[in-house]
Amino acid sequence: MTLKESQAIVDQWIKEVGVRYFNELTNMAMLTEEVGEVARIIARRYGEQSEKESDKTKDLGQEMADVLFVLICLANQTGIDLSEEFLKNIAKKTARDQDRHHNNPKLKA
Repeated sequence: MTLKESQAIVDQWIKEVGVRYFNELTNMAMLTEEVGEVARIIARRYGEQSEKESDKTKDLGQEMADVLFVLICLANQTGIDLSEEFLKNIAKKTARDQDRHHNNPKLKA
C-alpha cells in the first residue's frame, strides 16, 4: 500500500465512520498522545525502565499504526501529499548525508 492509498483510506474512513475530522489542534494533541504511548513501550521494553504488567500486553505495532493514522489525518486536513513530501525528504537527506554517516567513527562496526 502506498502513502497516497493510505491517505485515501483514512479519508474514506473518516467520512464513513468518523463523521468528520477533528480539528487540527485536537489531532495534534492526539498525535502527541499516541507518540507518547510508543515512547512508553520503547522505554520499558527496550530501555532501562522496568515494564509494568499492564504494559506487557501493549502492541508496539498497533501503537505505531495509531501514530500513522493521526499523522495521515493531519496531512489530509492540511493538503499535504505525504508521498511527494516523503520523496523530497529522502532526496534532502541523501544530499545532506551522502558521506556524513559513512565518515562517522561512532557508526563503525
